[in-house]
Amino acid sequence: AKLMQKYDGIDPATIAFDEEFTLYETVKYEVEDELANFDQYMPMLESGQFDKETIKYILDQVKFNLNVDYDDRSLIGDNVDDFNDKNYGNGDVEGPDALHGTHVSGIICAVRGNGKGGDGVADNVKIMSLRAVPNGDEQDKDIALAIRYAVDNGAKVINMSFGKYYSPNKEVIDAAVRYANEHDVLLLHAAGNESKNKDLQDSYPTRKFMNGEIASNWIEVGASSSSKDSKKLLAEFSNYGATTVDLFAPGVDLYSTIPDANYGDASGTSMACPAAAGVAAMIRGYFPSLTATEVRELLMKTAIRYDKVITIPGGATSGKMTDVSISGGFINAASAVRFLLQEQK
Repeated sequence: AKLMQKYDGIDPATIAFDEEFTLYETVKYEVEDELANFDQYMPMLESGQFDKETIKYILDQVKFNLNVDYDDRSLIGDNVDDFNDKNYGNGDVEGPDALHGTHVSGIICAVRGNGKGGDGVADNVKIMSLRAVPNGDEQDKDIALAIRYAVDNGAKVINMSFGKYYSPNKEVIDAAVRYANEHDVLLLHAAGNESKNKDLQDSYPTRKFMNGEIASNWIEVGASSSSKDSKKLLAEFSNYGATTVDLFAPGVDLYSTIPDANYGDASGTSMACPAAAGVAAMIRGYFPSLTATEVRELLMKTAIRYDKVITIPGGATSGKMTDVSISGGFINAASAVRFLLQEQK
């Protein structure tokens, strides 16, 4: 009720994200009309870009019960203000819904050639399951500690199919990314699914440190489509950026593993990111002398460039692949391997 009153009659153009929308710390909520959960609204709230229809839809559908004393972090034994506190959480990586992570994992390394489901990109990979993100607003602390845990326990490639549009404790993320770089670990991050130009509004985590430096062990992945239309090679939902997105990988209707020994389709940069991560893992497995930075440079150099006019995600404008990515192209495992074999001759 407080939130509804706050925005009643206010010009939507003046509304910006503020601390009252940090829902997982301050709000208990119920969702009416049998909506699955509130998580689907978080990207709209976090983006800071609201129109009248969006506000009306949210306020019509969601009932807020504000409880400033609610502390969900105490339930998992976490002191949220202590970034050195690591002993919290539980060992249940499945959580309430394991579909997203299971689907991502299958894209990377589902068993190849067994006639079931689809083949994973790489066949020489072990998966480390770390559930650092709930179905909604991930905490910077959780992401930073998950990166460090993965690095300390042998990961060489980290897939990050998550993101948001604010980072209140970015310094801890930056430190974790630097830590991964120091230990030769490659990070791949999904660009996001809002048809946004990340050059204008980046999502987090990001390779750009607070001091302006750029992490060299980072690949930002957009989603390509399955369209046969040569102008619609990119997924219409994919974020993009001439200076912020490295390359594109398949991200529409990927068929992969889901819980309970089943298979299903899913779309998103969350799917494109593991498609690229699978290629990176395959390269690191067969060519272990390459550093994380060298693998990134290889995949950028051997990306398949496309020089004709394309439709930029969102559908309003046209451009070139160099307008939406640094490499101007699409990841390609075969061209990367051929390049390396040629170099070895």
